[in-house]
Amino acid sequence: MFKNEAVAKDSPFRAGPLMAESDVVEIVVDWVHWYSNERLHSTLGYRAPVEFEELYYHEISASLPDEAARKLAAGVKKLPAKR
Repeated sequence: MFKNEAVAKDSPFRAGPLMAESDVVEIVVDWVHWYSNERLHSTLGYRAPVEFEELYYHEISASLPDEAARKLAAGVKKLPAKR
């Protein structure tokens, strides 16, 4: 999956041919950032982790607006409690 998404010739992470190891390193860093921070996750209600985390901390601090709270409740499945 990583190779197809990051280094394929038609990848949005590539700006041209891979001429040096530094080109690959740059692509890897960009891909990891996207995958970890910007990619929409189904388990997070199709939100990016950054957005989900922001909503979470607003919710626990009781400063989340009603509209955002409804969206969060509607879009995120509750995870089972750890045993």
